[in-house]
Amino acid sequence: MGTGAALLAGAAGPADGLDGLARRKGLRFGTALGVGRPPNSGLDDAGYRALIARECGLIVAENEHKWYVLRPSADRFDFGPADRLATFARENGLGFRGHTLLWNRDEYSARWLASHDFGPNPRAAAERMLTDHIRTVCGRYPQMSSWDVVNETVDPATGELRNTVMGRAIGPEIVEVAFHAAKAAAPKAKLVYNDYMNFGVEEATHRKGVLKLLERLKARNAPIDALGIQGHIGGGVDSSDVARFSAADQRDWRAFIDEVRGMGLDLLVTEFDVNDKAMPADIAKRDAELAALAGDFTALMLDYRELKQFLVWGLADRYSWLQGTSARRDGLPKRPTPYDAELRAKPMREALAAAFRAAPERTPWA
Repeated sequence: MGTGAALLAGAAGPADGLDGLARRKGLRFGTALGVGRPPNSGLDDAGYRALIARECGLIVAENEHKWYVLRPSADRFDFGPADRLATFARENGLGFRGHTLLWNRDEYSARWLASHDFGPNPRAAAERMLTDHIRTVCGRYPQMSSWDVVNETVDPATGELRNTVMGRAIGPEIVEVAFHAAKAAAPKAKLVYNDYMNFGVEEATHRKGVLKLLERLKARNAPIDALGIQGHIGGGVDSSDVARFSAADQRDWRAFIDEVRGMGLDLLVTEFDVNDKAMPADIAKRDAELAALAGDFTALMLDYRELKQFLVWGLADRYSWLQGTSARRDGLPKRPTPYDAELRAKPMREALAAAFRAAPERTPWA
């Protein structure tokens, strides 16, 4: 038994499940899980719950810890949906990671925040609101192994911090405020900055902006442990755009990852799926392209021993957020996850399994 397996012995899931394979290398595998209306109602599907318990070692709430769900008003929290997920995780021996304490984008924040009056001292009031929010939420879920403290605060078009209601009130220090508040409220959790920067020349400004933010956080001694790489890949204009990484893409992506590692940060893949909107209609051909792209990306990321967790953003197609966004031109359902709509394993599942089997061992997070 390798080092990673020894340290993670006794964790949830069978040895031949994806998390079992990952654990042998010091990794954890998991999925996002949602409560509520389709396509985000996986928790109410007994078959899907059983699949998650078999394949996963941890879950993350798809939307239930975001401000627009958790805070219906400035003075009220609704923990009901998130508590259901916490109960499911506890009853099935699954780890739980948090997403997100601050999604610093106005269009995805609580609606009331846009017109909220922060009073005569807006910076102090906004900082107090943010700090109180983080303390309350982290205190409610002390079992969290990690938190996406801040999500998507870098504007991909400019590489600078997004212009948001709370950001204008607090200033650019909003990110540091959030990380320090999270450290005080969840001292044992790993603290993560999470974003969707991707490979490709068109993503260069986004990657550069993320590096700039991480460098600033490290220089100011913010308590950040890792970068969360969402891993929403695919979605090109035509099939040739999404089939495989080009050599140039791999070179540029590795250069980006190496800079992150050079700052002493760990890595997570937090929201993996493959947008197949431009892939063939034929299911066998499409699944083969999906598996190839998923395998390439996963193997590349697993080369890095700093990668500690790998989560998919939905384990089965019927619960993928991509079914309701960015439709295929032929109108066919998408197939972006390891299992199909009938909860049957697809070639992508084996591509992930093969990548985990071939991955180098690493020291796991405690």
